[in-house]
Amino acid sequence: MVLQVANLSVTYGQKQAVNGISFEVKQGQVFGLLGANGAGKSSTIAAVLGIEESSYDELSIFGKSPVRHRKEIFEQVGVQFQETNFQDKLTVFEACEQWRSLYKQTADVPVLLQTFGLADKDKQLVKSLSGGERQRLAVLLALIHEPGLVFLDELTTGLDTKARRMLWKQLLTMKEDGLAIVLTSHYMDEVEALCDEILILREGQTVFHGTIQEALIASGRATLEDAYLHFAGEEENWG
Repeated sequence: MVLQVANLSVTYGQKQAVNGISFEVKQGQVFGLLGANGAGKSSTIAAVLGIEESSYDELSIFGKSPVRHRKEIFEQVGVQFQETNFQDKLTVFEACEQWRSLYKQTADVPVLLQTFGLADKDKQLVKSLSGGERQRLAVLLALIHEPGLVFLDELTTGLDTKARRMLWKQLLTMKEDGLAIVLTSHYMDEVEALCDEILILREGQTVFHGTIQEALIASGRATLEDAYLHFAGEEENWG
């Protein structure tokens, strides 16, 4: 098992941001962590990475505690945050080299640049890239050390259809090679394209955990978007 989480809770003062959630992620699996803004997704990811203080019965990545074995986990896990800030005066290649220096072993950068459609941008300043190119670079950097598990936060926000589908295709290929992925997304077409299993949070509590097909059956809705809105408590009442 790549990731095991049992009865995880995160509390800020009097507020319980995450309340006793449990899930597992296997090798070659894409796991969708869904919910409205403020539902507890970011707190969950921060706790799983050992960044946020939490209580739990089980919390392990590749059989090790992310709290006690931070350095070892760092070498095996990649993270792409919703907002990745780059230094203005770095070229694409220099950004890759900077990230590479953080790890003991890394992938072949020219090959990765080719894979993510950035080979002809290696001498360009990062700040001159389009939104889609910057997002692809952020994912590339999260994968530069060939992790076994990667967290992707709002992967394709702001990207056009072609750029989104390009990223999906690359990630599905990596999934077939054994990469485990934890994905947060507000786009249900993206969730349907990538995820094997989903967990929907509402005010820090699990309101659904299972496959997309199971979500449709349990909600009695015809589409994943409608099922998600039902579980997340965001259905419009047109009554």
